[in-house]
Amino acid sequence: MSIKLYISLFFIFFCSSLTSFAQNTEELYSQARTAAFESKNYTLAKQLAKSAIQKSPDYLDIRIFLGRLYTWDKQIDSARMVFQQVIQQKADVEDVYIAYANLEFWNDNSEKALILSNQGLSYFPSSVELAILKAKFLNDLNKWAEADQVISEVINMHPKQTEARALAARIRENSSANRIGVNYGFVSFDKQFADPWHLTSLDYSRQTSIGSIIGRINYANRFNSHGVQYEVDAYPRLSDTFMAYISAGYSPNLGVFPQTRAGFSLYANLPKSYEAEAGFRYLQFGDNTWIYTASLGKYVKSFWFNLRTYLTPSSGQVGQSFTFTTRYYVGGTDDFLSLGLSTGLSPDDQRNVVLINASSYKLQSNGLTLAYRRSIKSFHVINLKAGWTNQEYQKDTRGNFIELGVGYIRRF
Repeated sequence: MSIKLYISLFFIFFCSSLTSFAQNTEELYSQARTAAFESKNYTLAKQLAKSAIQKSPDYLDIRIFLGRLYTWDKQIDSARMVFQQVIQQKADVEDVYIAYANLEFWNDNSEKALILSNQGLSYFPSSVELAILKAKFLNDLNKWAEADQVISEVINMHPKQTEARALAARIRENSSANRIGVNYGFVSFDKQFADPWHLTSLDYSRQTSIGSIIGRINYANRFNSHGVQYEVDAYPRLSDTFMAYISAGYSPNLGVFPQTRAGFSLYANLPKSYEAEAGFRYLQFGDNTWIYTASLGKYVKSFWFNLRTYLTPSSGQVGQSFTFTTRYYVGGTDDFLSLGLSTGLSPDDQRNVVLINASSYKLQSNGLTLAYRRSIKSFHVINLKAGWTNQEYQKDTRGNFIELGVGYIRRF
């Protein structure tokens, strides 16, 4: 047998063995992922991952996956050890910093998580995922101005990044400790009332360690009468996922405003850029009115969609109100165009809240609202709004009204 034939046979055998070796490694990795994601059998997944690493010790993706398995199985020290080994073996692997930083964040060590995200960004300065994580960690550490700067840069470079936009909305509310806002609304009716309504509000918001607290004074001139209402709202943070809304209000001018009002909601920031809310509103016009509300929101590229319902049980009936709102972001969190479509009466709408208890018959309405919000150098925000509503103000009797509104917010 010639030497050329020996060499050819050896080469074929070597290539065949290498292919089989690689396939076995990939098969083990695939089986480990199946065990983890489909069966939730982390013990088996770890065994398979370790077997794959023995065959291919330089296959860092499997090592990082093993570290994630330890993380999910709450074996924190083992996870740290694996991630540190990967960094020592090869420091410029983006995924290891993402996995390691999340491990520390989930275990209440945001300072360490921030260090790891910065370390990863030093190798991958254009990494969107690491930048979002950095902003999240800064927000958790109450470094809101820095978090706002980081997430704003992400949105400017990637305007359709939904996770960044959802996070930015939460950070922006925290980024300034103080906020003053003033709003004015003008409502004109074609049939229901001869005189227009004038609605004005002045509010002050303060960011605290537990969340924002807002004091507000509302003034209204309607029904040829005028009155004031005093309100306090609070948005306490309960966890990284949950936030509450607590509200109370009082007015000495019953009729222009409800005498007392209150509200509570629980908000949840869900995976895949979803948001959810459930709660109630209470209004006292002499009689007590309880209203229950729920909503679901979703960020999709440069859009935000939200569907909300209000349910008002009374006299064996259930009044129903639905509002669909969409925003198109043209810049940062405070820069968007908004379209709202509504049916029924909303207790959160100062325009017609006094009509909710006006009749035992559940009045119907359909409306459309357009709004524009724009920030100027981050600390100044203007709001413009125009709306049309076809309102049933008596049974089977309808009229139209239009609303024009303008508002200004100063953060400091």
